Amino acid sequence: MWFDGLLLPAETGFLMVAASVAAALLMDCIFGEPSRFHPLVGFGHWASRVETLCRNLTPSASLQQFRKAGLQKAGIVAWVLAVLPIVILTCLLLQWLSHYSPWLWLTANVVVLYLTIGGNSLVFHASEIYRPLKAGDIALAREKISLIVSRETASMDSTQITSATVESVLENGNDAVFGAIFWFVVAGAPGALLFRLANTLDAMWGYKNERYRHFGFATAKLDDFLGYLPARLTAVTYGIQGDLQLAMKCWKDQAPQCASPNGGVVMCAGAGALNTSIGGPAIYHGRRYEKIYMGCGELADYQVIPQANRLVNHGAWIWVLVLLLLGLG
Repeated sequence: MWFDGLLLPAETGFLMVAASVAAALLMDCIFGEPSRFHPLVGFGHWASRVETLCRNLTPSASLQQFRKAGLQKAGIVAWVLAVLPIVILTCLLLQWLSHYSPWLWLTANVVVLYLTIGGNSLVFHASEIYRPLKAGDIALAREKISLIVSRETASMDSTQITSATVESVLENGNDAVFGAIFWFVVAGAPGALLFRLANTLDAMWGYKNERYRHFGFATAKLDDFLGYLPARLTAVTYGIQGDLQLAMKCWKDQAPQCASPNGGVVMCAGAGALNTSIGGPAIYHGRRYEKIYMGCGELADYQVIPQANRLVNHGAWIWVLVLLLLGLG
């Protein structure tokens, strides 16, 4: 494992990982995301500058096939320039700390993991939508949901707002919590950082519109690759907290019909675990998309939102427990 021999004998490895993950989750629970100077926000500004640079350096082409190839290459270069220097510098810093002070090295790993997970923020925003829905204030609920989704919210009713919220919680539970923990277990802080930066770029460049269809193609594929295993582990994590059999059935039957190879898995399984239905038609940038209904049972009402939050919160601690058991075993 990535830290073997640095602090304790290799057989204690999973115990140290479990303790590190637990510490990062506690920091997220206590402090939440930094309200000022969040590193991921700074990374977003950096990525925007890199995008502008790479687009300006891409020769214009009159033929569609050459323009497509040029934009795809520019997108790959932009991804490399935006992500790899940060990951490499983090690796160098951790290597130096490991020689200077193993405990500072361990602390740095925990802090990086804390900065890459966003469970507290995810649950907070979902709760901010839940409260006006419970009070019957649809206007305020629309305002709150517009902060976390890219679809048009002006005409949403209570059911659509609830569905969008639950979808966001289930999908971002993988992106903002479980995926980062998975790659932390595999490769320490650099692994968690690589996953989160790739996921952030996908949120910026992964759209299938005219601007990003080709430029963001590689970014979307890399994010799908890095999220493949975490998404399936997340789906199982959701399932064991509810109706596991139904969760697995929804995953098998419905996920292949979803646009996202990873998002569909976690949303279908999560909705099945909660024995509810989410999804359906939605409007993005003025265009109506006929999304499938995911899960089973009645359409989700506002009471499902805290249940979805619990799948993420409790699921993260289930992962800590599993790591502890692996260490003890």
